[in-house]
Amino acid sequence: MDPERLLQYIPQIGGENAWVYQVFIVIFTILLLNFVMMRLLQRMQKRFERTKTPWDDAFIMALRKPLRLLFWIAGLWVAGKITQRASDAEIFDLLDPLRDVGVIVAISWFLIRFIKSAEENIHAAGKHTGRIVDRTTTDAISRLLRISVYITATLVILQTLGFSISGVLAFGGIGGIAVGFAAKDLLANFFGGLMIFLDRPFSVGDWIRSPDKEIEGTVEEIGWRLTRIKTFDKRPLYVPNSTFMTIALENPSRMSHRRIYETFGIRYADIDKMKTITVAVKEMLLQHPDIDESQTLMVNFDACASSSINFFVYTFTHTTVWTEYHEIKQDVLLKINEIVAAHEAEMAFPTSTLHIPEQVNMQSSA
Repeated sequence: MDPERLLQYIPQIGGENAWVYQVFIVIFTILLLNFVMMRLLQRMQKRFERTKTPWDDAFIMALRKPLRLLFWIAGLWVAGKITQRASDAEIFDLLDPLRDVGVIVAISWFLIRFIKSAEENIHAAGKHTGRIVDRTTTDAISRLLRISVYITATLVILQTLGFSISGVLAFGGIGGIAVGFAAKDLLANFFGGLMIFLDRPFSVGDWIRSPDKEIEGTVEEIGWRLTRIKTFDKRPLYVPNSTFMTIALENPSRMSHRRIYETFGIRYADIDKMKTITVAVKEMLLQHPDIDESQTLMVNFDACASSSINFFVYTFTHTTVWTEYHEIKQDVLLKINEIVAAHEAEMAFPTSTLHIPEQVNMQSSA
């Protein structure tokens, strides 16, 4: 922005307090331009909402507030220059560096808002079209881009204010070593979060659990330091990311099937019916619409226990949804009991048999 070029468009009003009227005209013009620009952006936003691409919507949403800030920066800078001519105060020498810093802040604000809006629009478009969008990856890329904008804007502002970037970077390198020793846990969590984003053992929305730690629940957010998990009793659990580098982790959300593995015992008196019962149970499972017959399916006489003869059922369901799985398992167990009863057999339970000799002399002493 060239001050002389902007100031030449301000009407020159005579009089001792002419600068007050000129400042008023500048502020009024900025308000008018803001109003016109916001109306224009609203119309553009309604038009872009009808398009399929998420980028134009994100651009308009991100532009509105930073553009308004830019108008005010320009207007206040011009008003300040007019006031400087009238007063010659030294404080107005800060106008140019403040203007430059304001412009950098507005541009950085626009980029950050654009990255965030684009991320939200991509997620919304994925839900609308049914396309799978990896929320963990988009979150990681969005965070990295925003961090890059913050760092770049900070360095440019320092350079604008007269600081040497090379000196700042050198100091940052030396200070980074000291901070690294002092904040090793923080760095461990940061690199743990980086490994999660790279290896992707789980994503937002996955159900995870660890056999090494009391960790089980649904992943709600993966941060650079902490991962927030909502446990099944609806309590938030905050786990440092470095923990995931040292423990074994299960991700049941990525299972392909759910397993039914149960053992049934019938009476020893029904041992002659065992073969027909197991054949009937296996046939029932092969015809069950919710059982995946392409997976391992076994129904076999397994053991002679102390009070029963046992056979086991080993099979897999199509669904991996926990609630649906238990409905299917209930149906399978009830049908197995019906098959046992249909073959005039009974489920066994622990019993004891007492054998008494045929002749027992009971003598009483006089």
